[in-house]
Amino acid sequence: MQEIKLKYGCNPNQTHARIFLENKDDLPIKVLNGSPSYINFLDALNAWQLVRELKEATNLPCATSFKHVSPTSSALAHPLSDELVQAYFLQDFKTLNSSPIATAYARARGADRMSSFGDFIALSDECDEITALLIAQEVSDGIIAPNYSPKALEILKQKRQGSYNIFQIDENYSPQSLIEKREIFGITFEQDHNEIKIDDSMLQNIVTTNKTLPPQAKRDLLLSLITLKYTQSNSICFTYEGQAIGVGAGQQSRIHCTKIAGDKADFWHLRSHPKVISLPFVDSLKRPTKDNLIYQYIHHELPPSYQDFFSSPLPEFSKEEQKEYLSKIKGVSLGSDAFFPFSDNILRALKSGVSYIAQSGGSKQDEAVIETCNQHNLTMIFTHTRLFHH
Repeated sequence: MQEIKLKYGCNPNQTHARIFLENKDDLPIKVLNGSPSYINFLDALNAWQLVRELKEATNLPCATSFKHVSPTSSALAHPLSDELVQAYFLQDFKTLNSSPIATAYARARGADRMSSFGDFIALSDECDEITALLIAQEVSDGIIAPNYSPKALEILKQKRQGSYNIFQIDENYSPQSLIEKREIFGITFEQDHNEIKIDDSMLQNIVTTNKTLPPQAKRDLLLSLITLKYTQSNSICFTYEGQAIGVGAGQQSRIHCTKIAGDKADFWHLRSHPKVISLPFVDSLKRPTKDNLIYQYIHHELPPSYQDFFSSPLPEFSKEEQKEYLSKIKGVSLGSDAFFPFSDNILRALKSGVSYIAQSGGSKQDEAVIETCNQHNLTMIFTHTRLFHH
């Protein structure tokens, strides 16, 4: 197919919308189901590039959940612990850990469940039946993957009353031209496609006194940097045990990115606290309602009528108790898409258990930032690579 006409552009009033190749060749992507919009394809194509590059760097199946052209999370295939299974509401999926791509999706979708509401999914590998069943239970706009098992496709086509967007991409496709063009206000912009390769070679320049960088931290830093490459800048990404647990995107100030990402990472950890996992929800509640109530419970913002949603009284979960729980978290990795202009970012990262940092370097405050890391025995790497994305 040489072009795909879209439901509409960024907004419903922008009715002339399509995608096509300038050279008139057939598109490398097929719409197997649904009536996609402009933003659906922006999410899908950015998300696909992320998982393709992440799999190449780690040799593991991976997944990402995208909203408004930034990842809410991304994750590598790895079995889920009992705590994560409960935190992600997956107790009914007894064979979940038998499917690597399903574990990757479960991690990507579960890391920031509120932001992932109505997401677009990308999978590096074929979507199998277990993964399709996981997706079927969530509020989502669509999926892109290189292939689908017959049963998975049947399940997904029933989603959203048959209107769920399902894309199949040629996994061997690469653009013929490495020059990208876009038009804004009638003016054409042109630049090279960002072909920078993110791999272990980018993690060689450890600038702190502490040179410790275990294999898991190295993998988590690669995950954070590849995620940032497809995140609207400025951006910060916290990663832990193979999944992005906090993404702060699109802020004008880097400290605001760090605070947003850190707050999300803290919330992710607190979701696995025994008091949160054992909240006595009434049986009729849907997952999005549970997500909102968990957020309100942890942030002490429950509405006056909150007891209507629970079958028994709730235990108190004080800020002091939360702070003590979070103080024991260590080994979190942090990636930044550009340099840290001040040490305040490091101090905020410390509150969320960060032990390993990768950033570009190049600020006038580099020495002060390094000294702050040394004072707290952190490992920090200068990648000498900026990863802005717009």
